[in-house]
Amino acid sequence: MSETLFTPIKAGAIQMANRIAMAPLTRNRADDDTGCVNTLHVEYYRQRAGAGLIITEATQISPVGKGYIQTPGIHTEAQAAAWRTVTDAVHEAGGKIVVQLWHVGRISHTSLQPGGAAPVAPSAIAAGGKTFTKAGFEETSVPRALEADEIAATIADYREAARLAMVAGFDGVEVHAANGYLIDQFLKTGANTRTDDWGGPIENRAKFLFDVLDAVTDEIGGSRTGLRLSPFSPANGISDEDPQADFEYVVPKLNAYGLAYLHMVEGATGGPRALAEGESITALRALFDGLYMANNGYDRQMAQDAVTSGAADLVAFGRPFIANPDLVDRLQRGAPLNTGDQASYYGGGASGFTDYPTLEDEAA
Repeated sequence: MSETLFTPIKAGAIQMANRIAMAPLTRNRADDDTGCVNTLHVEYYRQRAGAGLIITEATQISPVGKGYIQTPGIHTEAQAAAWRTVTDAVHEAGGKIVVQLWHVGRISHTSLQPGGAAPVAPSAIAAGGKTFTKAGFEETSVPRALEADEIAATIADYREAARLAMVAGFDGVEVHAANGYLIDQFLKTGANTRTDDWGGPIENRAKFLFDVLDAVTDEIGGSRTGLRLSPFSPANGISDEDPQADFEYVVPKLNAYGLAYLHMVEGATGGPRALAEGESITALRALFDGLYMANNGYDRQMAQDAVTSGAADLVAFGRPFIANPDLVDRLQRGAPLNTGDQASYYGGGASGFTDYPTLEDEAA
């Protein structure tokens, strides 16, 4: 059997020891007031440094970009300094790590916003979903539409977050344009009914994404920038009239950026991989010239087959990394996987975060 899943590869400027990425996983364990990560995060990410690339949990680029309690930020020097303890630990363990840059847009609640204000979005359309607040799971608040000058300021926030990511010692960033969050809200017709330069035809709806990529890649270079898209996912109440056509417009334009990789959620986020008639990940993947990272429900055999066949260059694993800090080792050996404790996925302390055993621990 070919073991190309476990052979090194260079993603832009990032030399990876294998083709396996740890997908971004929100775990809600940062300081809720400062947005800083802590010693728990240092150990959590250090344990998982066997991944060819770690993509951190989604990390907000501004106070307005926050949509859940206890999620980390990358918009202050203090947050960057806290993240530096994580990146140093991962690098010392031989790993590579990028931070996922996140703005939730309408997937937020007034209690999470500065001054209790309404969340912001392309248009004042409620998501109809829930988010995690101090009171528990609550309905997301109705957003207000961003003004043109606020859009420019948000793009500047992405640039500053990318700069701080370098201060924090990250190997790069992943721009989160998936799963119904702000950039995806601009892209999709169900959340964007603007009639100005940012709405209407896909050329306008995609402008925000490309302006963000312009800012980020100008700041740190395309070779240290990844991008995550979810063309067909209904995550967080997002919808689109013609996603295949829209993303057939978007994807080829990404080739100009020299991105480290394109990370695609294939199907519904954390759900079915099946697509509607006329929808094709394969067709979209063929339009991208760079490294393609596949994601959504992959197991060992699927991942092997995808890399061996050339269907994917990299494969991201999410939930298996929660319970298996040594996931790459387990996959390489064909060893059984630990089962995750779902009750401790979101919030809490070390339990269910840094206390899962490795194969070495089990042998001892």
